[in-house]
Amino acid sequence: MKVILTQDVKKLGAKGDIVEVSDGYGRNFLLPKKLALIANTENLNIAKDKAQVTARRKAQEADEAQLLAAQLEKLTIEIPVKVGEGGKLFGSVGGADVSKVLKSKHDIDIDKRKISFTEEVISPGPYTVIIKLHQNVQSKVKVEVVAK
Repeated sequence: MKVILTQDVKKLGAKGDIVEVSDGYGRNFLLPKKLALIANTENLNIAKDKAQVTARRKAQEADEAQLLAAQLEKLTIEIPVKVGEGGKLFGSVGGADVSKVLKSKHDIDIDKRKISFTEEVISPGPYTVIIKLHQNVQSKVKVEVVAK
C-alpha cells in the first residue's frame, strides 16, 4: 500500500514522503493515527503542490539569508564592557551581547544561540563572530570589544 506521510515517522520517512508500507501497518497504525494518507491521485496532486510551495519557501529563505549575510559582513559591532586592572574583563561577552547590540543599533533580530565567537573574549580588542543565518548560510561579523 502506498501512503503519503503527513508527519515525520521514525524509520519510515519525513513529512510529505510517498512510501510503500504493508497493508496492515498502513490500515491499523498510520491511517488511524493520521500519520499518513492513502496515495490516490487527488492526494498525490495535493502533496506535489505542497512540496513545490515548500521548495519555493526554502529557496526564498535562503535568498533572504544571503542578503542578510552580505549586510552583516559590512558591519562592525562595538560592545562596551567593564575592564579591571591589567585589561581583564569583568564578566564575559557572548552571543546575547552581540544579539542585543544588533537589535538596538541596527534593528536586526538574531537569536543568540546562532552566534558563536571564533576565539575566547578575554580582553578588549577586535574579534570575529560567526552568525548562522540558514542551514547553508553563515556570516562573519567584526566585533570590537571596548572598555567603558
